[in-house]
Amino acid sequence: MRDDTIKLDLASAGEATERPISIAIVAMGGQGGGVLTGWIVELAESQGWVGQSTSVPGVAQRTGATIYYVEMMKAQENGRHPILAQMPTPGDVDVVIAAEFMEAGRSILRGLVTPDRTTLIASNHRALAVIEKMPPGMGVADSGAVDDAVGVTAKQKIIFDMNELAVRNGSVISASMFGSLAASGALPFTRESYHEVIRKGGKGVEASIRAFHAAYDRTLKGPDP
Repeated sequence: MRDDTIKLDLASAGEATERPISIAIVAMGGQGGGVLTGWIVELAESQGWVGQSTSVPGVAQRTGATIYYVEMMKAQENGRHPILAQMPTPGDVDVVIAAEFMEAGRSILRGLVTPDRTTLIASNHRALAVIEKMPPGMGVADSGAVDDAVGVTAKQKIIFDMNELAVRNGSVISASMFGSLAASGALPFTRESYHEVIRKGGKGVEASIRAFHAAYDRTLKGPDP
């Protein structure tokens, strides 16, 4: 009888000595989620780490956001390439970056934000969903529920109007979120290494650097009293 059993060569992968750093980014079209994801992967690789990104597009008309997912891990001395996941797993995400406040709420509902692990970086401005625009009168959802959830679900929270800050500095929100990520301490890389990644992109560099610095300083300042 033919034996079609698939045998895995576990020795070729080696023992798992550490876990990767995982980052989930939720952003709508035009918010630079793809740019931010590319910057983060480039940052990891520039420091000798292995980085990988995937994305699942959302649907149109502001009823969903694209989920970008990044995993990174130090390169192994033996040259073996780690096997990285392609989608975030609830309860196993180190950093969640949300480019809009209700998308931060969706991330919490999905279980991506947990109090034992997750740094939540989110802009608290709103981009209204279709169902919020449809009812006559006031149909905007109450963001207070998200405020309450953030307080109990995130290990570290960094929340302010990153979009306004970016616009004020002539840039887009991806640069602000990158600056907040740098200031959060979630990744073991220097501030200058983030700068180099932005410069390497070659487009809108000065404005992106301004927004990066402004968000970095705002993050270190902490929440308003």
